[in-house]
Amino acid sequence: MPQPRRLHDRYFRQAKAEGYLARSAYKLAEIDDRKKLLRPGDRVLDLGCAPGSWLQVAAERVGPAGVVVGLDLKESAAGLGARVLALQGDVFETDPADLARAAASVAGGEPRAFDVILSDMAPNTSGHGDDLVSARLCRRVLEIVPELLRPGGHLVVKIFEGAEYPGVLGEAGAMFGEARGFKPKASREVSREMYIVAKGLRAAR
Repeated sequence: MPQPRRLHDRYFRQAKAEGYLARSAYKLAEIDDRKKLLRPGDRVLDLGCAPGSWLQVAAERVGPAGVVVGLDLKESAAGLGARVLALQGDVFETDPADLARAAASVAGGEPRAFDVILSDMAPNTSGHGDDLVSARLCRRVLEIVPELLRPGGHLVVKIFEGAEYPGVLGEAGAMFGEARGFKPKASREVSREMYIVAKGLRAAR
């Protein structure tokens, strides 16, 4: 009987050996290595955070002075660090202000904007209209960016390639100084996933 695909995947094996909750950790690590988004002391929001591998990478990179808040419909792993808070909820229903308050509850002090917003959200794939649902998720992220991300802050958001991709990329480009598509090496070759990496949120006029 053929072995499951993931058993032959070096990123899966590497994640298990290095203590990451999923192979997707290496996607964020490569994006950050290339784009230099996460800095010590940053306040980071991770949307679609379960099971928690991006929370792990972000927490490592922002260090003990930083804060990482995650949100997902599913429960994330516990014990990811004193400065990591994973919440359960729907991005379409959660009040963005509650996410800023959650970060302040960890960091202390008054709520403030995040320095980086990450989104690895993806639809439950059916093979029909997945790219449309993915674009809807991305547009929800872009909708809450002005409320939650500081001017000059950065964004990483997953999207499936399809008819909506150029439009969403253009919308991100209008909000940020730079927005480009990027596919990490840890993404499977057959996957249609891309990541829009947007740097330097423009100040509201």
